[in-house]
Amino acid sequence: MPDIDDILILMKRNPKGVRFRDLCKVCDQYFGKARQAGTSHRIYRTPWPGDPRVNIQNDKGRAKPYQVRQVLAAIKRLESVNEAD
Repeated sequence: MPDIDDILILMKRNPKGVRFRDLCKVCDQYFGKARQAGTSHRIYRTPWPGDPRVNIQNDKGRAKPYQVRQVLAAIKRLESVNEAD
């Protein structure tokens, strides 16, 4: 099973080829436990004001590519906030 760093590399290379469970693993690592789980959607909280959530959706075992890109952008923003501290 790939680790978080391997999954992130795959996400950046090919957002269309990401398994939903791998995206969940990355989101759990960066954003904590999902607020909503058990349905086709999982919603994660982010620490910034405005729209403080990441919403991902299971599409027949795959993650939706636009949501993969949103997660990558949220991770980048989270890392930049952490660097500023």
